[in-house]
Amino acid sequence: MTRRLKKFYIEITSICNLACSFCPQTKRAKGFLQIEDFKKRLDQIKGYTDSIYFHLKGEPLMHPKIGELLDISHEKGFKVNITTNGTLLYKVRELLLEKPAVRQMNFSLHSFDGHAGSTDKEGYIGSVLSFVREAVSRTDMIISLRLWNLDQDNATNAEKQRNRELLALIEKEFGLDYRIEERVSPGKGVKLADRVYLNQDYEFEWPDLAAEEDDGKGFCYALRNQAGILVDGTVVPCCLDGEGVINLGNINDRPFSEILEGERASRLYDGFSRREAVEELCRKCGYRKRFGAGA
Repeated sequence: MTRRLKKFYIEITSICNLACSFCPQTKRAKGFLQIEDFKKRLDQIKGYTDSIYFHLKGEPLMHPKIGELLDISHEKGFKVNITTNGTLLYKVRELLLEKPAVRQMNFSLHSFDGHAGSTDKEGYIGSVLSFVREAVSRTDMIISLRLWNLDQDNATNAEKQRNRELLALIEKEFGLDYRIEERVSPGKGVKLADRVYLNQDYEFEWPDLAAEEDDGKGFCYALRNQAGILVDGTVVPCCLDGEGVINLGNINDRPFSEILEGERASRLYDGFSRREAVEELCRKCGYRKRFGAGA
């Protein structure tokens, strides 16, 4: 029986227009996924998932042919989730609103304060909220507004104040009679309107081989409900391996079905079945601890 993957990440570009403090710049070659390669990838993963994410590293709205990628996704029966910093909405706003493939838009609002060169916070959030307004009225799109910038050690003062201006604009937009901070907690969201949600969480930390290693105990859903393909074709087990450290194989050289059943992928999968991280990067990833003993 084909393993079903709830989330499949297809990196359509490794290039980003921002340099955020919470997101290390990739050391990989910069590039855009070509149309023919995208088609081949969708054909390879058909049967494993119906839902793809234009995400791993890079800013998907930078892709010069994102409209064509969305059309191809729709033709091949895939729904698309896009994670973006939202700063390039003005370039592709109408295009996104017209494409039936788009299931969900995730806006990383913490990118504004995370990027040292950001200016005009009100203009930025106004552009995002204007898009949200149109999306809700004209489409069936789901919207997730994300503020993943809380500090684990001090999530009460400076960070909350930093977000207050932005949250006030959101409260005004949706006519809320409460402060969002009163209803939302790290890791959980609040429904702002029909199909519109806001999520706050602690600042995102990419796992790093230079980090400290723990005992490796724990569980992860890598290759159980998710996998990813970097722009160069490297297959990775999850959305957190942004540098392709756990290289399971290249989809340009081997079929995805073969890669998924390969030795390295099987060792990782079987390891987590025993609640054990066999890969060094996994032993240095804090997200594994969130899942506890696993299912």
